[in-house]
Amino acid sequence: MAENKHAEATIITIFGGSGDLTWRKLMPALFNLYLDNRLPEHFHIHGLGRQNYADTEYRKRLHEGVNKFSRRGKANPKIWEKFSSHISYCPADFAKPAFYTKLKKDIEAMEKEWEKPITRIFYLAIPPGIIEMISINLGKAGLVKDVLKNRVVVEKPFGHDLQSATTLNKKMLSIFKECQIYRIDHYLGKETVQNIMAFRFANALFEPLWNRNFIDHVQITVSEKIGVEDRGGYYETAGALRDMIQNHLLQLACLIAMEPPLSFAADEVRNKKVDVLNAVRPVTPQEVHNFAVRGQYGEGWIEGKKVKAYRDEKNVDAHSNTETFAAFKFFIDNWRWQNVPFYLRTGKRLQETISVITIQFRPVPHMAFPEESTENWQPNKLILNIQPDMGIRIRFQAKRPGLDMHLIPVDMLFDYSSTYTTGTPEAYETLLLDVMEGDATLFMRADQVEAAWRILMPVINTWAGNPSVNFPNYSAGMQGPEDAEALIARDGKSWIALPFDKKKK
Repeated sequence: MAENKHAEATIITIFGGSGDLTWRKLMPALFNLYLDNRLPEHFHIHGLGRQNYADTEYRKRLHEGVNKFSRRGKANPKIWEKFSSHISYCPADFAKPAFYTKLKKDIEAMEKEWEKPITRIFYLAIPPGIIEMISINLGKAGLVKDVLKNRVVVEKPFGHDLQSATTLNKKMLSIFKECQIYRIDHYLGKETVQNIMAFRFANALFEPLWNRNFIDHVQITVSEKIGVEDRGGYYETAGALRDMIQNHLLQLACLIAMEPPLSFAADEVRNKKVDVLNAVRPVTPQEVHNFAVRGQYGEGWIEGKKVKAYRDEKNVDAHSNTETFAAFKFFIDNWRWQNVPFYLRTGKRLQETISVITIQFRPVPHMAFPEESTENWQPNKLILNIQPDMGIRIRFQAKRPGLDMHLIPVDMLFDYSSTYTTGTPEAYETLLLDVMEGDATLFMRADQVEAAWRILMPVINTWAGNPSVNFPNYSAGMQGPEDAEALIARDGKSWIALPFDKKKK
């Protein structure tokens, strides 16, 4: 199998190598990169964790994960055997400095054997509470001295609020340079999310319309049928606002709202995103009820099965005030977007699993057609579907066939699955390859993280100080609480639910 000629020899050290993220996401992604010839000839994956695995036992467990979760299905045994020869495992106590001394010796021995320049990647697939401890120990052991070739990947959540995020940034930046830190948000690695940039900036057709003169409002919805599953303990400390809106949804909003970059250099793109976040109109504590809505699911029915309420989930407080649904409205105070509302909503145990961005255009300034011809008339919409089906739809008006003039909405559809026959890479494949190649474009910068927290802190603090008196306030299998409908209805608008029907072509 030919290696990626553009990638340097690489050692990937995964803290949390025995955990669920490595099993479900990281190893299937790395194996797919191997199948696509995107890994270098010299590479090694070193798993570190609290479980006491021998190398053969560890590789067997990872093989099971690849067979279960890889987009390509079960791995060819011979190819897996060759790939897994590059994998090792070490039981570890992350709090002991002696462990890092040994880790350094192991990495340096491999570098000496290869006799090549080595890229060192330290992936922190760990609980957020020990990020700082591991970072300090990596620095003290001298494992991250080379600014250009030593990198650390940090999973979300990055901080619990603005203060903790700022503190963590300061600590990490005292150990690493900003260019060494890759704060990962897997949503930004999704194929359709990346296609937003191409759609906007590679086509002359849309950019002239991409402003307050033509766009009425923007909606971003990320809904899930599933509940918190076995993540009740984590979710109790997070909630929908922290878990989804602070990172995923605000980053999607940045891609929609950002100004055209001068180039696709990482910092140029990220500068434009930060400009969006810094331009978001602040919400005062007194205004929170007009801009944010929270909800928590009760028992209900999903796909014909009765499901329990959030408060009955494992590791959840029976009187929990944690929101499983959040909706947030904001404005961007700049020339392009002045007074155009952005509506974000996300929740668990909702009616469908879908991630979709809808741009609704302003109505035509004058309707020349008779009233009976336009009873089904709708404003033009642009729908960017991220998951489960990827594609882009433009909804416009056309005359219905017949002798009379009747207008109906019709669609033009770009569907990924029918247009491209090649498999679509998973988000982690894209992001891991970017880390190896030193491309930080799709990763969060310190000022981005802090700006996103700053936007939401009035909501977080207000909700924390005023527990909800009506939780649960929506049944599982519904579209969220009634207050979410009121949030957008006050502006004379409604949430747009457009299932991505591939038959409409």
